[in-house]
Amino acid sequence: MVITYKSAEMKAKIVSHRNNGETIGFVPTMGALHQGHISLIQKSLRENEITVCSIFVNPTQFNNTNDLLNYPRTLKEDLIMLREAGCNNVFVPSEREIYPVPDTRIFDFGELDKSMEGKYRPGHFNGVAQVVSKFFEIVLPDRAYFGEKDFQQLAIIKAMTKMLKFRTDIVPCPIIREKDGLAMSSRNKLLSPEHRKSASLISKSLFDALNNKDLPVAELKFRVINTIHADKNLKVEYFEIVDFDSLKLLNHWADSSKPMACIAVFAGQVRLIDNVRFF
Repeated sequence: MVITYKSAEMKAKIVSHRNNGETIGFVPTMGALHQGHISLIQKSLRENEITVCSIFVNPTQFNNTNDLLNYPRTLKEDLIMLREAGCNNVFVPSEREIYPVPDTRIFDFGELDKSMEGKYRPGHFNGVAQVVSKFFEIVLPDRAYFGEKDFQQLAIIKAMTKMLKFRTDIVPCPIIREKDGLAMSSRNKLLSPEHRKSASLISKSLFDALNNKDLPVAELKFRVINTIHADKNLKVEYFEIVDFDSLKLLNHWADSSKPMACIAVFAGQVRLIDNVRFF
C-alpha cells in the first residue's frame, strides 16, 4: 500500500496507472474508518485495477466549528484497516494541498440541497462539492464509491459530476449496519454507552415504519417522531418522506412511485442520519 501526501505526486501516480491502461476506483473519506468504508474499498477492488482512498477532514463542509474540531481523527488505525483490506493507494493531503487558495465557488443545485441536510446544515453541500470536485481533478477516477447512508449527499455528487462533466461513474453502495441495526458512521465513536444503546431506536423506528405504509404520510411521520422522542436521549431534527430521484418532500404516497424515508437525530450532542426505501 502506497501512502501519498502531495497532490502533484498523486496526480503523477494516476497518470502512470492510466498509461498502463489500468482503471481507477476512488473512495473519498474523512477517516475514522469503519466496515462501511471498507465495504466501499472492497467493491472498488473488485471492479478496478487500482483503488485510491483519500483521508481528509474537509473544513468547508462543516457549518459548526465544534463539529469540525470534535470530528474523530484516527489516521494510524485507518491505515491499518486499509492495508488489511488490500487498498492500493491512500491519499492523505493537508488542508494546504487541497486549498492552496480559498475555494470561492458556489454551486447551484436547485432544489436538491434546500431540504433536510441542506436546510439544517447551510453551506454543507457546497463544501462537499468543492472538495469532491478537487479530488476528482487529482485522482481522475473511472468510478467513485459513496455510501447510501448519506443519501442526499449522493444526489448532490451525482449532480456535481454531471455539472462539471467529469467522466466518473458514481457508484452507490448500500448502508452497512451494526448488529442492532444502527447505521455505521464515524460519529458512532463519539457516542457514550448510554446514547449508543438509545441510538439503535433510530433504525428500528424506520424499519417499523415500513410495516405501516398504509398510514397517511403525516400520520406515519408523527408516529415515528413520537416513538423516538419517547427515549429521553434522542431528539429528532427532521424526518421526511421524499422522492428517490428529485428529493421532493412528499405529503402523499401517490406523489411518488419511489418514496424514501430520511431522518436526522441527535443522540445527546452527536448527530446521526439514516434512511430506508419504501419501494
